[in-house]
Amino acid sequence: MPLVEEIRRQFPILHRQVRKGVPLVYLDSAATSQKPLQVIETMQRFYQLMNANIHRGVHTLAEEATAAYEKARDKVASFISATSSNEVIYTRNTTEAINLVANSWGRKFLQSGDVIILTEMEHHSNLVPWQMLASEKGLRLEFIPVREDFLLDLDAYRQLLDLRPKLVAFTHMSNVLGTINPAKEIIRLAHEVGALTLVDGAQSVPHFPVNVQDLDADFVAFSAHKMCGPTGIGILYGKQEILDKMPPFLGGGDMIKKVYLRDFVPNSLPHKFEAGTPAIAEAIGLGAAVDFLQEVGMDWIHTHEQEITAYALERLSAVPGLKVFGPEVRYKGGVISFTMQGVHPHDVAQILDHEGVAVRAGHHCAMPLHDKFHIPATTRASFYLYSSKEEVDKLVAGLEKVLSLFG
Repeated sequence: MPLVEEIRRQFPILHRQVRKGVPLVYLDSAATSQKPLQVIETMQRFYQLMNANIHRGVHTLAEEATAAYEKARDKVASFISATSSNEVIYTRNTTEAINLVANSWGRKFLQSGDVIILTEMEHHSNLVPWQMLASEKGLRLEFIPVREDFLLDLDAYRQLLDLRPKLVAFTHMSNVLGTINPAKEIIRLAHEVGALTLVDGAQSVPHFPVNVQDLDADFVAFSAHKMCGPTGIGILYGKQEILDKMPPFLGGGDMIKKVYLRDFVPNSLPHKFEAGTPAIAEAIGLGAAVDFLQEVGMDWIHTHEQEITAYALERLSAVPGLKVFGPEVRYKGGVISFTMQGVHPHDVAQILDHEGVAVRAGHHCAMPLHDKFHIPATTRASFYLYSSKEEVDKLVAGLEKVLSLFG
């Protein structure tokens, strides 16, 4: 079992000081994760030794770059247990992956009056694209409620399924509450009424094992930058038989087999959905991130995060006036959002930053969820494989500083 200190040595940024004598305590991994040397050096090596465009050239650099780019796709396919690398589409991020489904599958297969079921805990990335499509096509959006214990109301979901939805799209793990939703059960129930399913895996794929075949998910979207990889690259997984029926999302180079003056023939999967020069170095960096996570072990990462989260919840429970929003630890991942009585979350975050502790404050791109609990914002601490109990202690010490300043 890897030791946290051994892991931390692989992340150069974790050893910097944010100001003189104040070391960084990074507790914002739900926003973006830090990058290990393995990823940084892999991307640097690409630019130093094989930088070229892919799929077009026959010279040595082009062939090496193409091979590395496609090998990274194979790694991702294996990482999520896809049946084929053809089911792995490179996108810019989770947001673009969901928009791809909305604009390609949604525009072709949804009609006025069709129902889409979402949840009240969705990130804006899995809310706004469906709102836009609903406005355009006259669709009906319905929402699985979040209960007072911060879990989804599955009884209400079963009733909503009587509406015979065409799509159920939901977050696997809430970026605010940390709630890990029962994805397999949600998908099974959706399929019983003939609905397709889309899983926002931005907060799940980086943190615990996700097997798309076991889930039987139709679509899964996630981002490299939350899983030790670079920004600017994400993944849409889709079942091949569904992707085959979808029209291209963007037009241009590489997504075509043949172009005429007034028509074109789209390329085969996965290239049909990858127009133009892609984020080549970033894709290769994602492949290196997958290697790193598999070397550490996804089961270990999940166990470690649960231990850190349990420890943090215990320590935070002793802070006067602090209220945590999220379920008990057995139902959640490494995310803790909270408020402090009489102190705005942004003030909390700024004081913590002065102590070297990096957290997030705001609505975390989940405004409707905050509205449900009648709060404008929360402060969020989020953990990953490199987080330590000592960092939690520094968080609590920083919150005690907040209390001392605000009385």
